[in-house]
Amino acid sequence: MPEYGPVLFVDDEASMRQAVTQWLGLAGFETLVHEQASAALNALNTDFPGILVTDLKMEGIDGLELLRLSQQIDPELPAIVITGHGDVPIAVEAMRLGAYDFIEKPFAPERFLDVVRRASEKRQLVLENRRLRRAVGEQALSSRIIGTSRAAENLRASVAELAGTDVSVILYGETGVGKDLVARCLHDFGRRSKGNYVAVNCAAIPETMVESEFFGHEAGAFTSATKARVGKLEHANAGTLFLDEIDSMPLSTQPKLLRALNDRVVERLGSNRAIAIDVRPIAASKVDLKAASAEGRFRLDLYYRLSVVELVIPPLRERAEDIPLLFEYFAASAARDHGREPRPVSAATTQVLLTHSWPGNVRELRNAAERYALGLAESFMRKAAASDARLSLAQQVEAFERAVIERCLEESGGKISAVMERLDIPRRTLSEKMARLGLDRRRFVERARPNLADVPAVSSEKPPMG
Repeated sequence: MPEYGPVLFVDDEASMRQAVTQWLGLAGFETLVHEQASAALNALNTDFPGILVTDLKMEGIDGLELLRLSQQIDPELPAIVITGHGDVPIAVEAMRLGAYDFIEKPFAPERFLDVVRRASEKRQLVLENRRLRRAVGEQALSSRIIGTSRAAENLRASVAELAGTDVSVILYGETGVGKDLVARCLHDFGRRSKGNYVAVNCAAIPETMVESEFFGHEAGAFTSATKARVGKLEHANAGTLFLDEIDSMPLSTQPKLLRALNDRVVERLGSNRAIAIDVRPIAASKVDLKAASAEGRFRLDLYYRLSVVELVIPPLRERAEDIPLLFEYFAASAARDHGREPRPVSAATTQVLLTHSWPGNVRELRNAAERYALGLAESFMRKAAASDARLSLAQQVEAFERAVIERCLEESGGKISAVMERLDIPRRTLSEKMARLGLDRRRFVERARPNLADVPAVSSEKPPMG
């Protein structure tokens, strides 16, 4: 028998629970049995590997409500509804709400098991397709979030996972790490990619204009409002609203934003008409918003509304092995944009790059690469070389070795023989270095494989980050 996930069975009749558990057990299924729907809901999430089977009439939360709630958790979760005689109209309503199938009491075990097997096969197919989509998403993201370090790989995996959901996200990170790019990737690779991506820098809007910017206004709402204007929330309808530097948003505006997000409606200034909206908020901050809430600098209720998931984007200094690859990418892009011939990056230049602390993170690195492409980087190189924030000699050597070996593995698709020939070192030496540096050739082999499915084309107006 194929490998199936568990069957989550909910029924308030003890005799039915016992009979169904026996049937499923003899057929090789694991059964998770609950008497009440509320307990079953606690066991469900988007990664639940099995299916749901529920009786229709139960005390408390009935089967129809359980179906509605389970579909909110995962619309692709197969749910089988067990109905009593005469409940067929309600079963039809269950099918309309997304039930996989219904079965009427009394039923033969063979009929019941056949429906369970088909539903379980569908669930396994859904989960496998999700896994493949995530793998393809990570591969596609490698052209936007650049880097071969473990930190870069973890970031790509997190973005690929979150892009397929609609949850609110807070992005934390220092200036220049690429919070806007990550937010854009969450939009472009997600289910809202056909909607608008609206980015708002909360620190750049004058306090007197905040409400008009977010909620819009009607003509005549205030002295300079000569015509009606759509606000950012309304413009982001069916898309994504990126709230950059949200920690700078005035406290007076925060409860109004919270209400709009909770109620999913906005009212333009000067109007009493409620306009329905459906936006996915993604916020970014340099400071811990929960700590800011404790200090009275940010509303705690707004923090909890936004912080379904919190994602920390690492600074460049925590993934120094990505610096040479990023620098070459940015320099080549700048040379192409300015009609220049790409300049090769020497080992001496790479060494200087690795010794710099990069307080401006990827943004600073990109600017340095553009100056290098234009032949204007001599002063920077002198300053970087003279910087007090130096790596130790051992750290410099290790970072340089890692960068060189990773580049060869990337270019060869993980072929050890090609790397040995390129670097002119024996297999044993290369294997020892890779083990010491934590490099696994399988990572590069996987990245070199062709896409497993078609990926929608996305535009990348902003430069990729590491």
